[in-house]
Amino acid sequence: MLISLLNPRKIDGSSSLYYGWVIVAVALISMGFWFGIRSSFSVFYVALLEEYSWNRGSSAAVLSMALLTYTILAPVVGGLIDRFGPRRVVLPGILMLALGLVLCSTVDTLTQFFLLYGVVMGSGITCIGIVTYSAILSHWFEKKRGLASGIAVSGMGLGTFFLVPVSQSFISMWGWRMAFILTGALVLAVLLPANAFFLRHKPEDVGQCADGLRDDGTFENTCSNSMGQKLPGDDLTAKKILLSGRFWALMGFAFFSIIGLWIVLVHNVKFLVDQGIDKMTAAFIFALVGVVSSVFRIFWGWLSDRIGRETTYTLGILCGCLGVVSLIFLETFELKWFAFLFLIFFGMGWGVTAPMFMAVAADLFRGKVFGLIFGFVEAGIGIAGAFGTWVAGYIFDKNHSYQPAFILSVLVLALSCIFIWLAAPRKYRLL
Repeated sequence: MLISLLNPRKIDGSSSLYYGWVIVAVALISMGFWFGIRSSFSVFYVALLEEYSWNRGSSAAVLSMALLTYTILAPVVGGLIDRFGPRRVVLPGILMLALGLVLCSTVDTLTQFFLLYGVVMGSGITCIGIVTYSAILSHWFEKKRGLASGIAVSGMGLGTFFLVPVSQSFISMWGWRMAFILTGALVLAVLLPANAFFLRHKPEDVGQCADGLRDDGTFENTCSNSMGQKLPGDDLTAKKILLSGRFWALMGFAFFSIIGLWIVLVHNVKFLVDQGIDKMTAAFIFALVGVVSSVFRIFWGWLSDRIGRETTYTLGILCGCLGVVSLIFLETFELKWFAFLFLIFFGMGWGVTAPMFMAVAADLFRGKVFGLIFGFVEAGIGIAGAFGTWVAGYIFDKNHSYQPAFILSVLVLALSCIFIWLAAPRKYRLL
């Protein structure tokens, strides 16, 4: 079995292993670093604000710059994966990510931080993000797409749980400069070998087919989908997809969801510290939000395969809104136990987003240009994340309170529910 994993081309139709689940594991680890590094910005943000006299809006805009870099490069990365396969894109990206993190340890000015974190690190991290593994997993799964997507993106929460407190510990023990260097070293030690040895683009690369196994445990004899249907994106060009109404409904669904999320994700640690919660506890609360989201990413993905993407997403976002409202109540009533409600409900709501982004996009447009199309979706997500990050800091600078920003978060999360129903993946999904 180990030999088969190290040499996946040797796997044949008689093997009991479907290599798609190995791809899911690689995606889980990679997206753990992708989102864990992003989320760890919140603790570096606190450390940098303490050392330098930067205002919150300008400092938070560094992450916005990284997200804008992601926005520009996401369609490029998706298109390159469609054309050349993932390994030629992912491995150089990992090296650039590690370099950017190490160079961040030399930062002395806000301009340097914009360049090294926002551009260099931001370019590298794009290559291990959801656009990469969505483009890959869309080829490996049909019937269990929601479950596979949910497991893969559960890495986002696990990465947050691991890297946020680890980064805070590094900062507490050795300072933020050494913390950046150690994070870069972790990237090289874990991500580079995982992707170099195990990553493959399509089931055909290892002599298998999408979904791999029949209900009786034997492999499919052909690589056509089990229903004999043409896939939604097979006969569509990128131009036709980009001009279609359901593409823009998909964009709206993801765009408004991410604005609501990033208002909270970037600023919640600082908000909790402002409410009298010590830094390590605040970082740990955020880490536990990641754990809850990981569990529910798998649950929501599994549930969406059974009751539909739209209903699942709506239930999840309701939970997320309750989590944001808990932060409002925490400041209003000065009761610390609202932080526990935030941890549970926001984690549940956060958990529904990424698996639905992946599954809905693949339901609608899985085909030869899916990497490019999902890259455009991720570009919109990058703009939304940059805006959400910046606008919360701007609102605080103007009002000296995050409450208006949290109210905005609830409104845009609710708006995203309307757009997933307009996208209507239920009409295009292969059952």
